[in-house]
Amino acid sequence: MKQDTTNLSFSHPINRRRALQKAGMGLGALGLTSLLHEEGLLNAAVNPLAPNRPHFGGKAKSVIWIFVNGGPSHVDTWDYKPELERRNGQTLDGFDRFTGFFANAVGGLMQSPFKFNRQGQCGKHVSEIFPHLGRHVDKMAFIHSGHTESNNHSPALFMMNCGLPRMGYPCAGSWITYGLGSTSRDLPSFVVMSDPLGRGLPKGHAANWGAGFLPSVFQGTHFRPKGDPIDNLHRPSVQDDAQQRRQLDLLAKLNRKDLAKRPYEEELAARIESFELAYRMQTAAPDALDLKEEPEHLKKLYGLDIKKSTHFAAQCMMARRLVERGTRFIQIYSGGMANQRSWDGHSDIKGNHTGFAQETDKPIAGLLADLEQRGMLDETLVVWAGEFGRLPVAQKGGKPGRDHNPHCFSAWMAGGGIKGGVSYGESDEIGHKAAVNKVHVNDFHATILHLLGLNHETLTYRYGGRDFRLTDVAGDVIRDIIA
Repeated sequence: MKQDTTNLSFSHPINRRRALQKAGMGLGALGLTSLLHEEGLLNAAVNPLAPNRPHFGGKAKSVIWIFVNGGPSHVDTWDYKPELERRNGQTLDGFDRFTGFFANAVGGLMQSPFKFNRQGQCGKHVSEIFPHLGRHVDKMAFIHSGHTESNNHSPALFMMNCGLPRMGYPCAGSWITYGLGSTSRDLPSFVVMSDPLGRGLPKGHAANWGAGFLPSVFQGTHFRPKGDPIDNLHRPSVQDDAQQRRQLDLLAKLNRKDLAKRPYEEELAARIESFELAYRMQTAAPDALDLKEEPEHLKKLYGLDIKKSTHFAAQCMMARRLVERGTRFIQIYSGGMANQRSWDGHSDIKGNHTGFAQETDKPIAGLLADLEQRGMLDETLVVWAGEFGRLPVAQKGGKPGRDHNPHCFSAWMAGGGIKGGVSYGESDEIGHKAAVNKVHVNDFHATILHLLGLNHETLTYRYGGRDFRLTDVAGDVIRDIIA
């Protein structure tokens, strides 16, 4: 409609100076727009989740992190220690009984209750609790010299997730989403799945997948373990699609009016995008999470037909479906709060680790096989790691277990540019401390970012007058495990 100008009045008549000022500001805005476009930043100013170019050509495009919550015992899973068999029951001279959490329950050295067998062409020793994962060791790069900074679950979880043993910092998934954006317009870029068997959330709860001081759009979307995974996933029955669309359009119009006055207000831009994403998810998410269309042979591959592993198999299959649809980072927590509800085997290490391995072994093996046969493993980095390891000495009790060990843990990665069938670093002969080619959590994070094409030293965010990064002020890429 043509604007009626008959009653317009000008409180400031246009003179030469004012005309030049207006024109100059307009040309400056055009110039800024052009520069932002050339640098690939224009979309980010409008949509914080717009895809970004990596710093260099990383092979991985997405990450599925199996978080082995509670602290799995490396000497009972992937780090074979025959010396523990020879010295079983002996006192460990010079041992600091405050290394773990239960200083008054320290026993002698304890051999693993599990047999280890060589698997794959690489001949990797694998615990008998992983009969299915053992077939995939030639795809995996094992790290046997990991170490961290806390023997307590919450700070150790924050360390492994956020790079610092304190809450309030962005986690790895948030940093990756901040750095690369999202390739899906209809689904969250960062998804978290937790234990669906009523065993609770990991200690520290949502701070483990929080965005910290990054804009909130980069935080993880926690899928509820039971019922609808996300609040308001279905539109209210009293509202049709056209009504909802008009409502969102009005809301967006009002918000963008404010955004135009403050074009770099990141939280407002994030809020606008979150409303739109929520709307699109009401169509896309139910389809992505619906496993009914999956063929029976694939359901069996993941272990959906086995009661003990059904829940974790479903989460692993959902992870593959989400990655197919562009989700950037997925974290699946095995186990709940702590103690026997997770891999936190303070008592009965045999029963604890046997049970959780039965839940996860076949589903993770199925995930690796499925990704490989679809040609997705090359671009999907699969990570298996917890917050720390466990001690080689027994924690005394009716059925002995193992206490926390921050001095050494094992982890593995597969796909996404990883060199398979290799082991990096070594623990000492009894698995007490990292001994050769030590890997700090900062190095672990630097390597994950590198595989995604991100330089951990330049992926920064200024907050409180300082440029922060996931790796704090340290970290070296573990190049020996990169293909």
